[in-house]
Amino acid sequence: MSVLRSSRWAHGASAWLIFFVLSHAVLVVFPGDDPTGDGPWGRTAYVVFNVVLIAMSAVGAAVVVATVRPRTRNLPRSVLLTPLWIGSVLLVLRGVPGMAENLLMVTGIRRGGFVETQAISVSEFWAGIGINTYFFTGAVLLVATTVSYARRSRDGCQESSGSPSR
Repeated sequence: MSVLRSSRWAHGASAWLIFFVLSHAVLVVFPGDDPTGDGPWGRTAYVVFNVVLIAMSAVGAAVVVATVRPRTRNLPRSVLLTPLWIGSVLLVLRGVPGMAENLLMVTGIRRGGFVETQAISVSEFWAGIGINTYFFTGAVLLVATTVSYARRSRDGCQESSGSPSR
């Protein structure tokens, strides 16, 4: 089985999404001193934003798991592929620039990343590296899951009533 046809990607993406849900749930319950990051929005906007992220990621985790469950073989491909592609695009839009920022920071070209904060501490530096790597990893896992499911379901590896689902 080709690497891009493997259903194993779904397990990694599912774990990533579940961790994302749990970490954001903790952030909502225990937001810290200033959860808004000195932004113009208030605590309500912070909570709503995180609840939306939690809901999207929980649905994403269910969709990812559905790509490897036998009971979902009767679903039309588009029911699973549409949210997978949307999630993949969102994570690529967050993960790829984050990895580019990591490269700028690690090489010393721009120690503060795209924002170029002058007084970035060592802990802020490594937190930025970790967060950007985390999102890039999520993008790789979800894109691979999406491509894997698209190929497996297109090529008839997922059968519905004895015939390939299209």
